Amino acid sequence: MRRHPGFKSIVTHAVAVFMFFAAALSSQAQSIPSGTAIVVTNTTSLSSGTATTGQRWSGLLVNDLAVNGQVVAPAGSGVRGVVSDAESSGRLSKPGMLALELTSVNGIPVTTDMYAVDGEGHTKSNVTKIGGGTAVGALLGGIFGGGKGAAIGALAGAGAGTAGAAATGKKEAKIDAETTLTFKVQ
Repeated sequence: MRRHPGFKSIVTHAVAVFMFFAAALSSQAQSIPSGTAIVVTNTTSLSSGTATTGQRWSGLLVNDLAVNGQVVAPAGSGVRGVVSDAESSGRLSKPGMLALELTSVNGIPVTTDMYAVDGEGHTKSNVTKIGGGTAVGALLGGIFGGGKGAAIGALAGAGAGTAGAAATGKKEAKIDAETTLTFKVQ
């Protein structure tokens, strides 16, 4: 059986066209549309005191992720993300802040909004410590030194309360391991 001389060229072109369309359909199925909510759990704990902007983190997909009725990532698939912002806490002000973004789901690249958390505020805690120190100092100063002693005791107590507030440390933002995080595809 003799083949037509252009047969090999036609078959080569047909295979190339088929591969192009298969790749196009595959890439279409491998993109996650804007507005899709992606729920994940992180696999390690993160803290604004130790995390750095650009640091990578990983987690697992909570639910199956379907695009056009086709599951592109089953529950338990690996996800990757990046710390988009991390600011450590100050001692008497400015609680820590931590923000994360998701960068891929089951190997499929995504761009998402940020999941951000702030550390606990210092204000209430500091007021309690400083005010309590002032009151205790004034009381003891009044007992031992009268009116002048109360004023001196109040100043000493306020100083001690401020030192106590500073010593109690920073209020870092934390995301514990296995925390459920929700991202929205942009």
